[in-house]
Amino acid sequence: MRVAVTTREWPPEVYGGAGVHVTELVRALRRLIDVDVYCMGAPRPDATAFPLVGPDTMNTALKVVGADVLMAGAIEASDAVLVHSHTWYANLAGKMAAATKGIPHVMSAHSLEPHRPWKAEQLGGGYAVSSWAERTSYRSADAVIAVSHGMRADVLEAYPFIHPERVHVVHNGVDTTVWKPSPDDEALRRLGVDPARPYVLFVGRITRQKGLVHLLAAAHHFPHGVQVVLAASSPDEPGIGSEVEHGVAALAEQRPGDVVWLNTSVPKADLIVLQTHATVFMCPSIYEPLGIVNLEAMACGTAVVASAVGGIPEVVVDGVTGTLVEWTPSDPVDFQRRFAAAVTALVEDPSRADTMGSRGRDRAVAEFGWDAIAQRTIDVYRSALA
Repeated sequence: MRVAVTTREWPPEVYGGAGVHVTELVRALRRLIDVDVYCMGAPRPDATAFPLVGPDTMNTALKVVGADVLMAGAIEASDAVLVHSHTWYANLAGKMAAATKGIPHVMSAHSLEPHRPWKAEQLGGGYAVSSWAERTSYRSADAVIAVSHGMRADVLEAYPFIHPERVHVVHNGVDTTVWKPSPDDEALRRLGVDPARPYVLFVGRITRQKGLVHLLAAAHHFPHGVQVVLAASSPDEPGIGSEVEHGVAALAEQRPGDVVWLNTSVPKADLIVLQTHATVFMCPSIYEPLGIVNLEAMACGTAVVASAVGGIPEVVVDGVTGTLVEWTPSDPVDFQRRFAAAVTALVEDPSRADTMGSRGRDRAVAEFGWDAIAQRTIDVYRSALA
């Protein structure tokens, strides 16, 4: 079986959870079947890449559609028997390749444009294009892989024309041989974190989805002396970037010496150290189909405080591997207070946090290995080919 995988992100240009998912899934799939990757951006040694071409004044979404057309043409000339697309950026390539070549199209649902209206800030009029590309692709897909049961429900709600039997659940995973506790704390000092004092950690892109502005508000109520470490970079658009910058500055003024903002990309080895030594990992997302970052924290043996949205409750077991906080869009201030209380409770009870972290590591190893996920994905391929 030879499968064509279409994606925007591919190493070294990986900036989000979907890119991590594709990278790890393909690595596991290639141990079982033949996989060709078609991505966007600069040339790669292990994938066929297509640049986003067009004048600076052209909307990025239109450049993406142009790259999709070129991807589809390349797949049409290949020996692929099935195409598997990831995110709206590459869904259209999968749809067109499947149509012209007469092969099945499988889509992975990492997020849904109807549930991310804030993307209009980033894409402008391109949000209408991305929404059209996603909807059109879902309409004809032979199978859809949702990364959580919560995501499956979202897919069927957003696109009721999809027959439920076509939507399969295959969770995201984590490589627990890579993401594992690291005893080395030298990286903490290099990054400006005091290893002698407890700290709480956020890791994620600066986007509305990740709820960072709510975390910054909540952090004003954290216990005195606890460091707040933010590995947050790559704002979606200038507005959210400016909002976070002002929020960090206000927090640093209120908590002098307690705020560490790592606003550039942090190498994986350093992230593993940060995850390992944090007392609490924080995920205040307002929308999250699954949340690989929570799996990475759990694999490193760290307790998680997260919002109870999307697929997060399928990863973080409330009261066992961390604490879940209900997201209340009608009252974000109340959410911020309850999130702060949940973080504070674990910071003030480090032995309980340690126990949760140990249980989280056990759960990550037992339930979210990539080899099993790759096999379940191949089962979906076979059902689409049948």
